[in-house]
Amino acid sequence: MCGICGVAFAARTAEADSRVKLMTAAMRHRGPDEEGFLLGGPRAPGLALGMRRLSIIDLPGGHQPIWNEKHDVAVIFNGELYNYRALRDRLTQFGHHFATQSDTEVLVHAWEEWGEDCLNELRGMFAFALLDLRERYAISPILFLARDPLGIKPLYYTQTAEGFSFASEVRALLAADPSRRQLSHDALTSYLLFGSVSEPVTMLDGVFSLPPGHRMLLYVPDRRRTPRARPWWDVAQSPAARDPKKIRDLATAAHHLRPLLEDAVRSHLVADVPVGLFLSSGLDSSAIAALAANAHPGIRSFTLTFPGTPYDEATLANTVASRCATQHTEVPLDGAAVLARLDEALTSLDQPTMDGINTYFVSWAARELGLKVALSGLGGDELFAGYRTFTDAPRMAAMVRTAYFVPALLRQATASLVSSLAGQRNSPDAARKAAAAWLQPDRLPHPYFYARALFPLNQLDQLIDPRFRPSTINADGVTLDPTWLGWLERASDEARKMEPVAGISWLEMRTYLASTLLRDTDSVSMARSLEVRVPLLDTLLVEFVSALPDEARRIPGQQKALLTEALSDLLPTEILAQRKRTFTLPWEQWLRGPLKSRLAASFAEPAPALAPYLKPTASKPNAANNAAGSNALTPNAMTKVWDDFLAGRTTWSRPWSLYVLNEWCKSHL
Repeated sequence: MCGICGVAFAARTAEADSRVKLMTAAMRHRGPDEEGFLLGGPRAPGLALGMRRLSIIDLPGGHQPIWNEKHDVAVIFNGELYNYRALRDRLTQFGHHFATQSDTEVLVHAWEEWGEDCLNELRGMFAFALLDLRERYAISPILFLARDPLGIKPLYYTQTAEGFSFASEVRALLAADPSRRQLSHDALTSYLLFGSVSEPVTMLDGVFSLPPGHRMLLYVPDRRRTPRARPWWDVAQSPAARDPKKIRDLATAAHHLRPLLEDAVRSHLVADVPVGLFLSSGLDSSAIAALAANAHPGIRSFTLTFPGTPYDEATLANTVASRCATQHTEVPLDGAAVLARLDEALTSLDQPTMDGINTYFVSWAARELGLKVALSGLGGDELFAGYRTFTDAPRMAAMVRTAYFVPALLRQATASLVSSLAGQRNSPDAARKAAAAWLQPDRLPHPYFYARALFPLNQLDQLIDPRFRPSTINADGVTLDPTWLGWLERASDEARKMEPVAGISWLEMRTYLASTLLRDTDSVSMARSLEVRVPLLDTLLVEFVSALPDEARRIPGQQKALLTEALSDLLPTEILAQRKRTFTLPWEQWLRGPLKSRLAASFAEPAPALAPYLKPTASKPNAANNAAGSNALTPNAMTKVWDDFLAGRTTWSRPWSLYVLNEWCKSHL
């Protein structure tokens, strides 16, 4: 596990080298164990690569960059290849010679053997950069970048007049080029809509994410060619999807799923350092615990507890730990402890997100226990239909279909009725989402996004002037002008080709999972020099479940029926029978208590980079703000959301997301 970075097309190699060293210094937390560098030399002038290493496999021998025998192919790598031993054996039979026991070295030989098709052989989480200096391969040296299918590991890039740069973190690019401190209007719109910045944009204007399952090829001396991201993985074309023997029932699917789950967890336990697991009371982490304990008896587990709150999961987590015979530890957390570490937690965010602080404290707890690798149940809700969006999105779709046949004036006249009906079933925030879908049914590319929205469209318009730009795509399907709306449109087009449950699952994996959960997990865990592995997102497992028809994936009214059926003999009945619980900290309570004054003070002073985008509001600071120590001079859109929260008109996630955004902009822009 590492942080990687590089510069190409710089005016001088020395300039590229200095910029790379600034980036590696900014990513020291990702790899405190060692660093490594590569200069392009005469064959690749103006190029430099760098990395920081968190050593997990082959501790003494896995130094990077790693070269092939002839010293003309090199790689820097962030991630883990779980099938590296099998690939090593195959490549050895083909005549390749290995100098280390690391998974990284497999990449250079796989590239020699299969070229870009080597990506189809890899099973793991990865982002890597490979330099090929061989004349026989191309007319010039090649720099090849790639990212794993689901985006577990990040990779960001930017191109300016000074050259092309890439890194594992946005902040590393910013460290090498402070002139990039410009807020992206596109990203701001995306963030307020969904609580995180959607692929492939970032909060920095002109800095992009290489999307999940994409690759990029650069001919190093030729800076006239603009590098473009190209997809290499398509779940609809996987071996499982092409298998003519289609499974049609849930029992058969569960029978085939079980060995895939066992193999995924077993392969994710391979490491030369201690491995533990995060155990909540949920089905996903309990499943990981049961499978991991079978493969590795006595494995360590830990649970964050919140004593005296409804969010405390200690009792059920202990039930699972006892059943699985793990070495279990509880780590208590309260509002005072969160307040004491909040600045550190906020600093760990590579991009702002409403959800990442939860994962930060999980990572903090793991490192406090001395772990360097931890398994997580992340991905289970997306893959096995655990979220409310799997029921909310179809209802939203029905509303959108109806809205298309109702004249705009009539929709306007009946919006309050629609809002009222939705609010009675759920909450004021649900009412706002329903009203947005009713009034503007064609503004987002799929009804799912209305259900997933943080600030729905009608509320978003009160915060900022939103920006919706489709991507420009050429005749070959290559994205020339990447935007978040274009990414959502592509994911929506793919989802419409699938059955309903499969389509929502795909949208969850391509948007919320990639842009929020996985990105958050990477940045905050690496801030604590912790590697988090996600067995439920093993590629073979994802491809198998994604290829199943809906009748083999889900039973109406039953939570995660497929996963439950596959593991029913391993888990306590209390876990199998419980209703879905979302892992979250007691933010509602803490925002009205120990964190109240901090949020009020933050909203009173918008970050200079953010303030020009915020719309003013006629509302005045209320008594609660004043009592909390607010010195607001000019009411803004954020203070209105804060007032709504204090008055019980919205939930904690709205003001919290604005607070994180504001503080991130103050720190970085």
